[in-house]
Amino acid sequence: MKHWISAARPRTLPLALSSILMGSFLAAGSHAFSWTIFWLAVLTTTFLQILSNFANDYGDTVSGVDTVERTVATRAVQTGVITREQMTKAIILMSILSFITGSWLIYEGLKDTSLKTILTFFGIGILAIIAAITYTVGKRPYGYMGFGDISVLIFFGWVGVLGTYYLHTHEFNWLNLLPATSCGLFAVGVLNINNIRDIESDIKTGKNSIPVRLGKDKAVIYHWFLLIGGFVSAVIYTILNHSELLNWIFLITLPLLIKIGIGISKGRTPAQIDPFLKVMALTTLLFVITFGIGQVF
Repeated sequence: MKHWISAARPRTLPLALSSILMGSFLAAGSHAFSWTIFWLAVLTTTFLQILSNFANDYGDTVSGVDTVERTVATRAVQTGVITREQMTKAIILMSILSFITGSWLIYEGLKDTSLKTILTFFGIGILAIIAAITYTVGKRPYGYMGFGDISVLIFFGWVGVLGTYYLHTHEFNWLNLLPATSCGLFAVGVLNINNIRDIESDIKTGKNSIPVRLGKDKAVIYHWFLLIGGFVSAVIYTILNHSELLNWIFLITLPLLIKIGIGISKGRTPAQIDPFLKVMALTTLLFVITFGIGQVF
């Protein structure tokens, strides 16, 4: 069981929940919130994240990206503690669970809306499952071509936040793109840390992540852009919408984001960079919670 828990990568789960929390906080701030929608969204997102992690574990080993040279954040299939056949079954199981809870979520959230809206959300849900698997699995995994950042911005940011908000409220607010972008850019930041950590091994195995394409120094600059862009988006939203002191409580996360940026800038080895993955994920969750408190109260 400990190997399956490790393969599920619990430290990435706070990141997966961040967009659901953000969308729910924004909905609660608009006086439209459903606990049923919230918990179904949490379940669906958790299953999708675990699905993505299992598929990544499997895909990186099968493709040869993860080798015996990897000493930090080793993978279950790579080390042999979980077989390829077992992981394949787990991927199928997580896909089914994601589909079931996602369909239930759509039914509960959109049963009083048009068929077009229901089909749109259903299509987005199918795309989310496909994206979770094909990031590293298949003949041409898009994660190996440097497109993972775009996918994370879309699904962990815009789709996650705006979709959750709509399921609660049946409304679309363009200004919500700003906090949705914050979530998305911070999520990309987690992926970027992962790719900076693995830059040397990825170069050897032909995985063309953004850090591989840019090089370590420019990838660090890119990381600062993600941190600043995400934070500034939240600041702009708050300026446009609120004036109370409590609305700015999310500012307490700024020192943590700066510390992460400095840590990534100074990190030279995978072992030095890897701890910031968990820190970035938890900081993103703290940012969402503090930002959300400002919306509700």
